[in-house]
Amino acid sequence: MPRGTFSEATVEVPGRVRSSRRLRDMLVPAVIDSGRVASEAAAAHGVSWWLVQRALNMAAPKLPDVDTLRPDGRGCWASTSTGFGPSGSSRTRQSVPENASNPQMSTIVGLDTGQVLGVVDGRDHTGVGEWLLARPLEWRLGVQVVAIDPSAAFRKALRTWLPPAAVSVDAFHLVLLGNNLLTEARQRLTQETEGRRGRTADPVWANRRLLLRARETLSDRGCNRLKHVFDTDDTAGKMQKARNVKEQLRTLLRTGSLEDAAAAKRRLQELVGIAARPKTHRLWRTVCRWSNDIEVLIVAGATTAKVEANNSAIKQLKRTGRAFVKSRNSNRRIMLRSAARTAASTLIAYCKSPRPKRALLVDETHRSGTTGKVGRPGTLAGVTGQEDLFSDGSEVQSSPDTTTGRPGTAAIDYSCHYRR
Repeated sequence: MPRGTFSEATVEVPGRVRSSRRLRDMLVPAVIDSGRVASEAAAAHGVSWWLVQRALNMAAPKLPDVDTLRPDGRGCWASTSTGFGPSGSSRTRQSVPENASNPQMSTIVGLDTGQVLGVVDGRDHTGVGEWLLARPLEWRLGVQVVAIDPSAAFRKALRTWLPPAAVSVDAFHLVLLGNNLLTEARQRLTQETEGRRGRTADPVWANRRLLLRARETLSDRGCNRLKHVFDTDDTAGKMQKARNVKEQLRTLLRTGSLEDAAAAKRRLQELVGIAARPKTHRLWRTVCRWSNDIEVLIVAGATTAKVEANNSAIKQLKRTGRAFVKSRNSNRRIMLRSAARTAASTLIAYCKSPRPKRALLVDETHRSGTTGKVGRPGTLAGVTGQEDLFSDGSEVQSSPDTTTGRPGTAAIDYSCHYRR
């Protein structure tokens, strides 16, 4: 008889596999939840980098498909710089490989859930437009409100592929334009009066941060300090006029109705005419160009706050990885981390809800508790209508949101293996 070979195979260690399933399930949370790089997680678990990256690649297809998640009526995105490339420091640029992925990228984030739906390279309308074109028509027609940065490129993509959607411009970036206007007025005043840059001995420079504070948040001591600055360094009143324009812009963005917004806009136009500076006129043209989007902001209140929160996590991930050579690896890492955080916040929101907590998180051994029923692997058992909140290992399905009752929330498989 010919001589045969024998290799032992179990459920945890299939045939011709050198690592157990439990170890592979630990590698993905070790990278995603802790924010460590793949090489550091590999060294901590005594495995190779290739095994960790393979585990990440296998976890990526289990993410919920964006096309199957029906939009809840709102969505938002904004551009972000990873901190590398032209926008990074010279020291950082020297440590980045020449073949690193494009540092400029745009992220598409759900407005309600805060989960990253997509990542595209570049900060122009081409990448965002291609991403929108790849979505089904039903998906695009379901989006009603989109919040963006004041970027003409993003608005062009919206006008082309989401014409029925209302566009809301982010208030933070508009206020930032007003703050930059005031900063430039302060710097120009110092150059005209002193012929140099500001110093600590100059009251206008020492109180430069106080000038950017909101008027309603100033104390009596702060108001007296600003009065001293205007009386000492701003005898012509140029900087004070620029500050009035900035504060009126904030008033316009904080109005609660379109009638109040129209009155605030007329007052802003008067203050711009009083200031009579090229920068203030430029700011006024920007406000006029985005007037319709500002009205949507006042009515809907949609901002890019959750986008900026994801941008901070993305930048930290890129800094930790010292830039990624392949953009698909960085995109997978971003999507996995966002899905894990969304799943954790969804579970926490459910636990804090006033409804009866008969639910039980069942692991892969089909264990059950005293109040919950036995469920399949990776499911939240004992909750009517929420059996698919966490998916099993084969696929990820969309399920109703535990906080809003809307479809479109899902979690990756490994999230139910390490939270025991």
